[in-house]
Amino acid sequence: MAAASIMDLAPFVPGEQALRKSALPDKAMELNRISARLAGQLSPESAETLRLHMAVINSYYSNLIEGNRTQPHEIRQAQKGHYSDDPVKRDLQRESLAHIEVQKWLYAKAPELDEIYSPEFMLKLHQRFYAQVPDSLREVRDQKGTLLELVEPGQWRQRDVEIGRHVPPEHQALPALMPRFCEEYHPRKYSGDHKLIAIAAAHHRFLWIHPFLDGNGRVIRLWTDAALKAAGLESYGVWCLSRGLARSAETYKAALARADYPRQGNSDGRGYLSQTGLMEFCEFVLDTALDQANYMSDLLALEKLRERIDRYVMARNDKRVPGVDAELKSTAALVLFNAFIQGSLDRKQAIALTGMHERSARRLLNQMKQDGLLSETSTRSPLKWEIPEHAEPWYFPQLAPGA
Repeated sequence: MAAASIMDLAPFVPGEQALRKSALPDKAMELNRISARLAGQLSPESAETLRLHMAVINSYYSNLIEGNRTQPHEIRQAQKGHYSDDPVKRDLQRESLAHIEVQKWLYAKAPELDEIYSPEFMLKLHQRFYAQVPDSLREVRDQKGTLLELVEPGQWRQRDVEIGRHVPPEHQALPALMPRFCEEYHPRKYSGDHKLIAIAAAHHRFLWIHPFLDGNGRVIRLWTDAALKAAGLESYGVWCLSRGLARSAETYKAALARADYPRQGNSDGRGYLSQTGLMEFCEFVLDTALDQANYMSDLLALEKLRERIDRYVMARNDKRVPGVDAELKSTAALVLFNAFIQGSLDRKQAIALTGMHERSARRLLNQMKQDGLLSETSTRSPLKWEIPEHAEPWYFPQLAPGA
């Protein structure tokens, strides 16, 4: 029988006794520490450049989990208005852009905790995503391929469903159940690093409820992005959880399935669902987050980044960088490295860093602007550090396919 009571989600988080015996509190504390360290590594301008670049990466990986294999290059082409001639691929590009637009909305809105932990916010995430998705990707079909209905943006599902062996709560229960869900996971109920554990637990319990006809995975990953940021992980956005979830997609899905299990005997907590399964899922989420935060922190370590920028410039001069043909003076590496450290460079400083005569230096800086390595808002503005697509594989190896 489909559940309709909030207590059918219990335990909402692992019990205190189980937590004391686990590594979860230490992992949550370590995630806070690493995220703070990463935030301290970056100038505000470079952090913003990275966040905008990572929006494409986040969209790629979150959609990949759902079967959309649109590559980052194809997403960036769509951002420029260059869509595939294939209607199926074009619609998937539009789906990827919809995810990015919701990320932009979240960043601009910077929602407070009370808003994030509200049913209205979850409905708004769904509405803003699906309002931009082509009708072909809103279709719900049966096993024979017969069209049943279209997903309505921002609406709880209006019928009961079965997800494999799991039978989520009846649809009539959702209007009462979702406010209780938000209340149970609101950070005011948790102290310190336990807030991060609660976010991981909420990620599973939301999917267990399956409140939308479709789009539950994307919505909860977007919601988790917002919740982690609001929980104080300042550098979130420079790294993203979805990259790690997608790279371990089978483990992610298996951990979700184990957390669906009912309680396995008297030693498995006191709720309807398995406490062990929930703990394993929370551990997977925190391990994945730690892996992604460490990955970006290591990439952005100054000495290592300087080496990769040097290798990029050398590769340019060896004709090993697809998409650009012109060679680049070796002094460009010092300009790029300092632009990263500071976020942007005064033009006089940039000229001085080249070690060249002014006319030659200006030619080099113009070339770097044309290549997308630096940007400006006016002819007199500082020069801002950027990440053009052709430089990504050198700056950030393995960030995305082909990198």
